[in-house]
Amino acid sequence: MREDLSLLRERRFASLFAARTLSMLGLAFAPVALAFGVLDLPGADAGTLSLVVAAEAVPHVLGLLLGGVVADRYPRRLVMFTGECLSLVAWLGIGTMLLVGWAPIPLVCAFAVLTGLAGAVVWPVLSGIIPEVAPRDRLQPANALLAVGANAARVGGLIAAGAVVVAIGPGWALITAAAIYACAAGFAWRIGTTPRPGREGGTSVLAELREGWVEFSSREWLWVVVAQFALLVLAWQGAHTVLGPVVAKAELGGAGAWSAILTGEAVGMLVGVLVAMRIRPRRPILVGVLLTSATALPYLLLGLGAPLPVIVLGGFVMGLGMDAFTVLWQTTMQREVPPEALSRVASYDAFGSMVFGPVGVLLAGPAAAHLGAHTALLVCAGLIIASAMLALLSREVRTLRAPEVATPVPEGSFAAPVDPAAP
Repeated sequence: MREDLSLLRERRFASLFAARTLSMLGLAFAPVALAFGVLDLPGADAGTLSLVVAAEAVPHVLGLLLGGVVADRYPRRLVMFTGECLSLVAWLGIGTMLLVGWAPIPLVCAFAVLTGLAGAVVWPVLSGIIPEVAPRDRLQPANALLAVGANAARVGGLIAAGAVVVAIGPGWALITAAAIYACAAGFAWRIGTTPRPGREGGTSVLAELREGWVEFSSREWLWVVVAQFALLVLAWQGAHTVLGPVVAKAELGGAGAWSAILTGEAVGMLVGVLVAMRIRPRRPILVGVLLTSATALPYLLLGLGAPLPVIVLGGFVMGLGMDAFTVLWQTTMQREVPPEALSRVASYDAFGSMVFGPVGVLLAGPAAAHLGAHTALLVCAGLIIASAMLALLSREVRTLRAPEVATPVPEGSFAAPVDPAAP
């Protein structure tokens, strides 16, 4: 553990850690504040919330492939800084509208589009920048440390967001998130010079996308799990962003209850990352896919009308499984995929995983109206479990092995990589 924590003494990794942690702290305010801010608008219902969430989700998904090309072509520090600034502007705009009492849905959706574009920029760059600031033999602890910071921030942010929404309203929660994103942008800039990963000009965006597709599609374990997540996220988006808040508002007490469920999930994520720091499974993808089936648990419990403490426990188990999977998944990709294509492969990963997410959001409102929110949640839970079982049919998913432990790099000897575009 002491060796893992020594990564935080490396200036560039420490700056990335601070930027990522603050970004997640800001994001933790948003789901609770946005959901209940929209539901509190005159005449708003589950369909209104579906529309706003979809306005964020659609550009997020559609922008991921281009985001991967950008992150493999330009210095990743600069790309990350730009994404944090987009989030700052978006949440500041929505929060201000809620505070002044003038929040027309089309304008709220317009700012939500901006948050989606920010995510499309930041997600691919994160996968690619980690190997630039951490030694190759310490990628798993580097991923785990970043996730520890992110999940600790998520726990604190969700608790604080619930309190702020209940005490003084969702507008101030979103203003606070914007201020935190400003700090995250500052630390992203402090990462310092990172190399320009791609070739120096002369290559079209389509050509680079094709190269990324070859790297992605040639690995069965990779595209099978991405296909699994396409189904999982379809169910998760509808359950997590619409159906869950609707049931919480109607039956469990509102924003405070939903914040408690999300906090249970975030605490589970923190524990899952701590577990992932210590385990080194020989078959990381097999273990990871089995862990993802726990994602169904809180939505199964919500659908069955379980008491709030039991649902919070279900959220904890879900968070533990998902973040242990995330560390294993990110580390495996960073080991198996060439660095110059890593952000593009990560963008195909994210695009394929999230492509049906907006569909789940848009279907959630009508499903709640026609089936009832409880039945719709049970359907979502069943789809999540089925997706994991289907992924296990792949031989590569079941058998891909982690490499032998690399030769350690002495502490402090990991120099910043040279920019290939520099003279």
